[in-house]
Amino acid sequence: MPDTPAAASPTGPSATGPSHIGPGRQRQSAIYRAGLSGLRPAVPTDFAALEEAARKASSPKGWAYVAGGAGEGRTMRNNREAFDRWAIVPRMLRGVGARDLSTTVLGTDLPAPFLLAPVGAGQLIDPDADLLTARAAAATGVPYVFTNQGGTPLEHTAEAMRNSSGGATPHWMQLYWSVDEGLVDSMIRRAEAAGAGALVVTLDTTVLGWRPQDLNLGSLPFAQGLGIGQYTSDPRFGEIVAERVRRAAEPGAPQGEKPKVNLAAIRSLLSITRSHPGGFWSNLRSPIPRASVETFLDIYSNPQLSWDHVATLRDRTSLPIVLKGILHPDDAKQAFELGVDAIVVSNHGGRQVDASIASLDALVAVRDAIGPEPTVLMDSGIRTGADVFMALALGADAVLLGRPYMYGMAVAGQRGVEEVIANVIAELDLTMALTGVEAVGSITRGHLVDRRG
Repeated sequence: MPDTPAAASPTGPSATGPSHIGPGRQRQSAIYRAGLSGLRPAVPTDFAALEEAARKASSPKGWAYVAGGAGEGRTMRNNREAFDRWAIVPRMLRGVGARDLSTTVLGTDLPAPFLLAPVGAGQLIDPDADLLTARAAAATGVPYVFTNQGGTPLEHTAEAMRNSSGGATPHWMQLYWSVDEGLVDSMIRRAEAAGAGALVVTLDTTVLGWRPQDLNLGSLPFAQGLGIGQYTSDPRFGEIVAERVRRAAEPGAPQGEKPKVNLAAIRSLLSITRSHPGGFWSNLRSPIPRASVETFLDIYSNPQLSWDHVATLRDRTSLPIVLKGILHPDDAKQAFELGVDAIVVSNHGGRQVDASIASLDALVAVRDAIGPEPTVLMDSGIRTGADVFMALALGADAVLLGRPYMYGMAVAGQRGVEEVIANVIAELDLTMALTGVEAVGSITRGHLVDRRG
């Protein structure tokens, strides 16, 4: 699909505040003007076509991991069906000539009410997925939640967030709670040192869900050394690996089952070797890369994670604390009683529990239970600007955007991510204009009707 710089120009932060035309019309105009020369956007502007283009551009393993869900995929369907149960009610003659899409969440200024979600093992889509996402975020001004399961050390990703004028677009940092508390502390310290605006603790992946798309291919990216860059760059993790290697070298130490030597095993070894920091040939001769993968698989997440663990965070960091993966109103209440700063209502994009409640349905129940004041974000099922509008109307202060920007990356790299961001912002702006809403803070449940009656 041919494209053009004019059609692909992302909507930057300056365009998301009040203006006489707004980012929606700006985006439309750029695309239509380029169309006069027979040029089209780098990525499709509707989600169905974007998804299909991304599927064709991705490897089978990459597509299985990023697009796949748990079990029979019912939670993914539930997420979308939840949006279909609501309808927007446009209002006329409201005199809305300018819209303000900006908001502030936990002290982080957002040019539009969403952040880019943490997506693990993006190396399956592009070797530099974390950096491409960071650069696209910097180009558009949209904050990015760094993934704990990325291939690039968070310090390098933070540097990539700096824009051409020397400023930095805000970022938050995801945390998977390891069984090693020293590693948890090390990750927190690094997040603080790199300037993270908040710590986002993912609660719903204490074990991996049943994911048939990956299982059918026998594909776990972490086992091939992908998506563990935060760990292999961490000093505490390095100590744990070194101790593992030392014990394995002791006389009489159990050696474990040796893998079969075949073409697939050789490919896996090469992937582990290439992904590990350092030179390829030295890595190939060293036990450290393979020991790092084995160590990661043993300790990356804590199956016994509890409220008692979360209660220790206030003494371990000064960052705002966000708990991601809340679906039950009672869990939301307990989170705020513990003093966390925000929650993300999320079912992990349908990747953990099959037949789970839709995140949008959970959002309604959570907001009704805790009232209007606590900060609540939402993800899972967000595809378009209209989806963002509905999530805000049903109680979200902001949302996280995940699969759509990864699909944009699969199709057109960094530019694809930027265009997806621009398209979501444009549609949200136009939806507000056509619904008679001047600011995102004015979007309420009164702008929707429940189609179930």
